[in-house]
Amino acid sequence: MSEQSESFLRHLTQLAERDHGALSQLRRSLGFQPGAYPPAYPYVERFVGTDRHADDPRRKALYLTAGLFALHPNHRAGTSFASALGTIGHARQSPSIEQRFIALLGTEPDELPYHLRQGVSLLAADDAPCDYVRVLDDLSQWLNPFATEARDQLRQRWARDFYRTYDATGEPADERTPEPTSNQAAA
Repeated sequence: MSEQSESFLRHLTQLAERDHGALSQLRRSLGFQPGAYPPAYPYVERFVGTDRHADDPRRKALYLTAGLFALHPNHRAGTSFASALGTIGHARQSPSIEQRFIALLGTEPDELPYHLRQGVSLLAADDAPCDYVRVLDDLSQWLNPFATEARDQLRQRWARDFYRTYDATGEPADERTPEPTSNQAAA
């Protein structure tokens, strides 16, 4: 986790505590492409380096993370977005959450904000926290159109995080005792 990401989260947390109008603008920014809603600029642009252009993946990740945080400002360090979603899916015994998560994993960078907004709305409905510093760092990779290998590795990590909590047996799937088949049960 980078110091810049942690500093950005501290800034967002302060906004949540004292400036509900700022959170409203950041939530509204989710209806636009990341970084394309000028009323959100005062809250995010100061964290964008001077060397970053408008389509820079890190800049877009800052705006998207700010909007998602404003939608559900409940941060907990160490709780990945995917594991938080898996916990909700397990608690609700909901196959639709798994289906939404799989759709999210298959998403290309330009469609990512829509799917993440759905996921964060699910977290908000259950008041489940996630680590927004990690979200920011992950989105910086995912939104980079040229980092396909890094995006694939990130998707695999998110899938592992999700299924470890969604299955919630406490042991990896390959170490579980298989259920007997009908032929084995009859023997």
